[in-house]
Amino acid sequence: MPDDITQRVIDLIAKSKNISPDTITPASTFEELTIDSLDIVNLSFEVEETFGITIADDSLNSLRTVGDVVSRVHQLQSAQKVST
Repeated sequence: MPDDITQRVIDLIAKSKNISPDTITPASTFEELTIDSLDIVNLSFEVEETFGITIADDSLNSLRTVGDVVSRVHQLQSAQKVST
């Protein structure tokens, strides 16, 4: 069973692409999900708003899978906790 962050990211992607969340896993690539560069930008805004984080624009190119997004959310949330 996915953790809360993973499930929330999957739900965001499912909603934005109008597909069933059951078909998305952390290993799903953006290519498999037909997520293009514009979708990635829009997804980053949704993720930032949902999790209260800021994803650097220059790091968006390194996101290739659902798991990459989840890892980045974990990383940025951990960094926020350390800095507060």
